[in-house]
Parts: sequence; structure tokens; C-alpha cells
Amino acid sequence: MDQDLKGRLNRDGIRLHEPGDFAGMHKAGALAARILDDIAAQVLPGVTTEALDAEIERMVNEAGATSATIGYKGYKHASCISLNHVVCHGIPGPKVVKDGDILNIDVTVIVDGWFGDTSRMYVAGTLSRKAERLIQVTHDALFKGIEAVRPGNTFGDIGHAIQTYVEGHRMSVVRDFCGHGLGQVFHAPPNVLHYGRAGSGPVLEEGMFFTIEPMVNLGRPETKILADDWTAVTRDKSLSAQFEHSVGVTADGVEIFTLSPGGKFHPTWG
Repeated sequence: MDQDLKGRLNRDGIRLHEPGDFAGMHKAGALAARILDDIAAQVLPGVTTEALDAEIERMVNEAGATSATIGYKGYKHASCISLNHVVCHGIPGPKVVKDGDILNIDVTVIVDGWFGDTSRMYVAGTLSRKAERLIQVTHDALFKGIEAVRPGNTFGDIGHAIQTYVEGHRMSVVRDFCGHGLGQVFHAPPNVLHYGRAGSGPVLEEGMFFTIEPMVNLGRPETKILADDWTAVTRDKSLSAQFEHSVGVTADGVEIFTLSPGGKFHPTWG
């Protein structure tokens, strides 16, 4: 199976893709980002998370793409929707979104064999000041991490940039989950930690594709998994936020595959 995948593995077991592979990732990433743009208008008090997921699944199918999450390890939905103190992997269901709720919606699609994976935060109704601060810090932390992506830097540089920024704002970075390599597979080496020591870890090389997706808590970083074996929540019930982009290392920097076509990546875009 490995021989069917494009690119070669480096000494750390990380796949290095060819320049022509970037186009496939841009196409998949653009669809995932457009779906998240289009669902924004429906994130309102009174909607259920299963209704949002059904609309996302419809958009994936209408585009002629495939949901990467439906059927993945038994998962049945086209998105993960994580509200308030849910850190990640929230399962869509009958829960009604209330005024003031914040939620992360995470979508991964497959287009022509390439995986586009992205998530962002949404606000239903009135945004509280503490939630606004959390969302802003998490958003900016992601881009601090992306700024560290260039050949010759390390994955530790990415994590260090995120961690120092978040902790400088007296918030915490979740350590139980991380970003990951992707391309023609959903998850591949390396694990992309959102904390760490500058100069540590594998060296970034041209052609690496991976996600950066920091989860940030207003309280402590510890999480626990609920009985459904998917949903991760903050142990101290503090609010959590997450933003995710899929990126590729270029000869002199980084390309983001999942940029919002409508400039709606930040929830206060309007």
C-alpha cells in the first residue's frame, strides 16, 4: 500500500511530497474550508448539532467529495462539533445550541484521493468577554505556529511558539491531542505537538504536509474522554477552543491549504 502513495519517506518516517502534489491538497483543503464558510450562517441559538452535521454531509456529497470521518473507526458523522468545555471529537446529536455557546466544527473531506482537514470556532448569539479572549488567543496561537514552519526549523519550534504565546496569556495548551501528517492518508507521521522545546524534534523539510490544530483551555490543560469513547472534555469544565489548518512546507516557507475562501476563518469576521 505504501508504494501507491506519492512522495518518499525521510529518515524520520515522514513523507516528502512532490511539488505537483500541492495542487491536490489545495483542492481538497479549499472544499473543506468552503463548507465551513457556508455552515457559518446556520450556527444560531436553537439549532441542533445533528442538524448542522446533516447539512455538512449534504454539502460534502453535493460537491462529489467523500467524508473522511464517516466510517472512520466506526464514526458515523461528517463532522465533529465540540461545544464550550468539549475539547475535541464532539459527536453531533440532539443537543441544542444556546445563546452564548462557542463551538468548534471540524471537517475532513477527500477529493481525488487527497485529504483536506480543517476546523474553526463559531459563536452562537452573544459572545462573552472571556470566550472572546480564548478564541482570539487560540486563533493567534495557530498562526504563531504556522509562522515557525520553514525548512530547517523543527517541529519543536512550532510547539514552542504556540505554547509560549498561549501561556503568556495565562491559558493552557492541551497536551493529550496533537496535529498529524496527512496527504493521501488521513493520519500519518509526524505527531505535531502544540507545546515543546525550540530546536527539538524532526527537522522540517520541503514537501511535508501536516495539520497544526492547537486546543487551548481557559483553565488547566488536562482532559478526559467520556463514555462514548470519542468526546474529550476539560477536566475542570473550563472553556476550550481550537483552530486547525492543513499546511505544506515549501522551499522557503509554508503554504496553507485550508484558507477560508470568504475570509470567515475567525468567527467575528462579520
